[in-house]
Amino acid sequence: MRFEDALFNWLQIQIVADGRPDDNAAKETRDFFVQILTEDHGVTELFLLKTDETMVHVKYVREGRSKLQLYPRESAEQLLSDIRSNPKYN
Repeated sequence: MRFEDALFNWLQIQIVADGRPDDNAAKETRDFFVQILTEDHGVTELFLLKTDETMVHVKYVREGRSKLQLYPRESAEQLLSDIRSNPKYN
């Protein structure tokens, strides 16, 4: 899996896990993407730095270098929105 895809997938499922603290499947999926990012792509630190009105800021360390990646908030929160709007998941 490409690094960019794994990072965005991690972000979306991290937001779901944060928004649904009792959702163990979300936590397990998040951990799966953390494993991909650490083992396959050399990420040693990874966290949501902040969310503002329009962007989500992800900070990570890869190959010893600290990096910041910004994502449109609407895209980052889409999976959580989709889950919340589907009654079978609530």
